[in-house]
Amino acid sequence: MDGTLVNTEPYWMSVETELVESYGGTWTHDDAMQLIGSGLLESGRVLREAGVDLEPQQIVDLMTDRVAELLRTQGVPFRPGARELLADLRAQGIPTALVTMSLRRMALDVLDQIDFPAFDLVIAGDEVDRPKPFPDPYLAAAAQLGIDIVDAVVIEDSPTGVAAGAASGAVTLGVPHIVALDGCGADELWSTLEGRTTADLADLHARFAKEGAR
Repeated sequence: MDGTLVNTEPYWMSVETELVESYGGTWTHDDAMQLIGSGLLESGRVLREAGVDLEPQQIVDLMTDRVAELLRTQGVPFRPGARELLADLRAQGIPTALVTMSLRRMALDVLDQIDFPAFDLVIAGDEVDRPKPFPDPYLAAAAQLGIDIVDAVVIEDSPTGVAAGAASGAVTLGVPHIVALDGCGADELWSTLEGRTTADLADLHARFAKEGAR
């Protein structure tokens, strides 16, 4: 979701900086870059080590509330082509899942801003034992969709997300946003989703499907 479907990473970075500085610490752009794609509890642990005198779960809840407030007041900035590609997938009857390390309540807030039912299911960060870069979230999504993971295409914008997709056995597409994805294990990199359709994803899958795919 964050960085692939919507451009919320600047919101997260701003909230992280405000929080660390409120406890007298220093949080740099490079520090924030290291957390892109990470599970929120892991991010909470890192921020605690940076001086935030709260438990990791408290940090997660506080940050989620603050980012949700920014989404309400400043809007949901969708990434170019993402909403349009989802609409085409729905029109073609392709099952879709949103796999995000954000909390479910935040994911649902974002999905409320899409004017059609974009996803069949949501797998959120507070619903998995092992977050990205482990493959578990994507394997759970495939199981709940009732598909074989090798029949899936994962679309990601972060190194940890790409690692999770690749480890799951899905064809993995990287769409770089804030961080580069060269050498991270994506089957292919696209500079943008703008102008892309279901046919483009079908072609990608046909070229890179793992052995055993139907």
